[in-house]
Amino acid sequence: MILNIIKFILLSVCMLGLNVASAQQAPRDYDAEIRNAITQAKNAAGFEYLGVLNRLCVLPPSLGERTEDNLPGFVLNPSIIPPRESWYADPIQVFDDLYWLGGAIHSAWLLKTSEGYILIDTQFPYNSGELILDGMRKLGLDPREISHILISQAHGDHIGGVEVVQEASGAPVIMGKADWDLIRTYPNRYRTMTPDFSTGIEVSENLSLTIGNSTIEIYPTPGHTKGTLSYIFTVHDFGRPLVVSYSGGTAFNFPTATPIPGIPNLEEYIASQRMFAEKSAEAGATVLLTNHSEFDDAHDKVRMLAGRGFGPNPFVSSTEWVDRYYDVMIYCAEAKRIGLEKFRDQAR
Repeated sequence: MILNIIKFILLSVCMLGLNVASAQQAPRDYDAEIRNAITQAKNAAGFEYLGVLNRLCVLPPSLGERTEDNLPGFVLNPSIIPPRESWYADPIQVFDDLYWLGGAIHSAWLLKTSEGYILIDTQFPYNSGELILDGMRKLGLDPREISHILISQAHGDHIGGVEVVQEASGAPVIMGKADWDLIRTYPNRYRTMTPDFSTGIEVSENLSLTIGNSTIEIYPTPGHTKGTLSYIFTVHDFGRPLVVSYSGGTAFNFPTATPIPGIPNLEEYIASQRMFAEKSAEAGATVLLTNHSEFDDAHDKVRMLAGRGFGPNPFVSSTEWVDRYYDVMIYCAEAKRIGLEKFRDQAR
């Protein structure tokens, strides 16, 4: 009897080992994983974030940004600067203490504090004078009262006007350390758009910036660039406080065409968005802003404000909608990562 029990136990252990080995050897269904990630991204996007879905899940793999240190095309040849009608949009007050300074494609935002204005991003060098400086004057605001300039990422459409704005205001620039290093490495690429290093503030970890009665929580979110920054801060709508989640870099501007460096790049991007989504949820953010109307529909929403009256503000959504924005980013990145893992593993 005892011998039979021992035999049964030994047989059971062997069968369990075979089942485990069989499970370990089961082929990974990469295509099913990709389909699942894209489905999750589509569900999160709904009709509100189709621009994000299209840019991240639909467009072909990114080859990354260029590495040469050449002058920008619009500096070498000003005749290629896009026509005004392609980028201009009127400035407008969006909340009691937040202004949108255009334009039709890219956005700059201005937060009013009791001790001056905090400018978030600066457009291109060729249009920042009109969109930001003249835009402020049209709203009855003085550019000399800009106290700080936040640069979300060191790309020409966001850092481009920094010299123009600094000349008018003398305000220091706050930017991710890795992006300061990028400017040091490629000085020609940043000709006409190099911030003042002597007053600059380099961010390499979470930072709380308090100016007067306003505080902006600054979070490094490496991915779009290594120094990308994202922000959480409070605005007011007819006196009602609302929390803003500002995504500093949404698109894949890094190489995603090959497993190396594509997979580690995507993993860094995913980790950043998961962290910032969690911070936004903890803060109760119900307003999602970015520096591209392609992603947050700012250009369309500001035109809706004209007929708003005392009705709902089109920029206010819900914590669930804000969370969905980051879900689209994360799931599209996961789909790209799984595709690269499939390519890598099948090439072995």
